[in-house]
Amino acid sequence: MTVFQEILIVYFVAINVTTFLTFGIDKWKAKQRSWRVSEATLLGLAVIGGCIGALLGMRVWHHKTLHKKFKYGLPLILLAQIVLIYWVVK
Repeated sequence: MTVFQEILIVYFVAINVTTFLTFGIDKWKAKQRSWRVSEATLLGLAVIGGCIGALLGMRVWHHKTLHKKFKYGLPLILLAQIVLIYWVVK
């Protein structure tokens, strides 16, 4: 495994853990009626590689599950990322 591949793996783990936790924090803040994380931030984290963390966060925290842009948008983002990664690796 090259150094570049190792860096990519560390990045994807870190961004997905961060995204997952951000979904949890936003859900907690929603219950507290406190300041919230913007939807743009949540979607942005998914776009830059945290899509798996976002999908897991939706399921675990039961958060944003009824919002169409999350319910349908996140799987589409993940599919696009898989295609892009396949295209770059190949």
